[in-house]
Amino acid sequence: MNARVNLDQLLPELDHRHLDWLEEEAIFILREVAASFERPALLFSGGKDSCVVLRLAEKAFKTRVAGNDFKGKLPFPLLHVDTGHNFPEVIAFRDQRVAEMGERLVVGHLEDSMKRGSVRLAHPLESRNGHQTVTLLEAIDEHRFDCLIGGARRDEEKARAKERIFSHRDSFGQWQPKEQRPELWTLFNTRHRPGEHFRSFPISNWTELDVWLYIARENIPLPGLYYAHRREVIRRKGLLVPLTEVTPPEAGETVETATVRFRTVGDMTCTCPVESDAASAADIVAETLTVTVSERGATRMDDRTSDASMERRKKEGYF
Repeated sequence: MNARVNLDQLLPELDHRHLDWLEEEAIFILREVAASFERPALLFSGGKDSCVVLRLAEKAFKTRVAGNDFKGKLPFPLLHVDTGHNFPEVIAFRDQRVAEMGERLVVGHLEDSMKRGSVRLAHPLESRNGHQTVTLLEAIDEHRFDCLIGGARRDEEKARAKERIFSHRDSFGQWQPKEQRPELWTLFNTRHRPGEHFRSFPISNWTELDVWLYIARENIPLPGLYYAHRREVIRRKGLLVPLTEVTPPEAGETVETATVRFRTVGDMTCTCPVESDAASAADIVAETLTVTVSERGATRMDDRTSDASMERRKKEGYF
């Protein structure tokens, strides 16, 4: 990730017109959600993909008054599942962004699920990432959400590639790949029985490069973790593990300080940075053009447990 590319040489060869098509498709999908469901919600974690979807929602439902300022309210609330092990910088950014927009934020706390006994950890430092499913399904049940809008993309991981844009979930919140509905000619079947719900993914057809091109074009604010900064890390199984209170060094490991950035920001117990000196969205666009490993493959410890780990979690109701 340290290899630098001269962006001035690359930009003339990058055709950004496809971003207009992707944006138009995403806005169409968001409006389909608003028209087809009674109680949708937009999953917003403060991560780059959810920030892009949030900007698309602004364009779909608000009036642009000047620059990146929008007037109006979204027709649905924002929803976040907080594991209690999220990066503090991301939570602070999430709250600041929601306050600036004046939108309603619903937060499902995994620690509340632990108090209820619906989530039990094997040990205090166990990764809570996989347990988010329980808290998510509890939030869906409590608020009676019938569609959740997410920022998942098909290029992220093999299981993600099987997703439809409108992904049906049964009454247990489970995803069954063989029961997904065809989506020919952008016609979406959103019928569902009581207790069932959908997940909708407006940026399914986007790539990581598209996301960063759009962030650069729209000047979308992000948490500072996405850009190069100095951080204490531990080299473990080919990954850089950030030194935190929930990811301490193991016996024999050495803590070092490196210049890194995060390609994705999730639970601290399973999200790793990559070495990089990319300090802006334009720098990251240039860097992304050279990478050969997906962001999840390069940064997520929980996806390395097996080739089917993501699909198994999705079948249980994961994002």
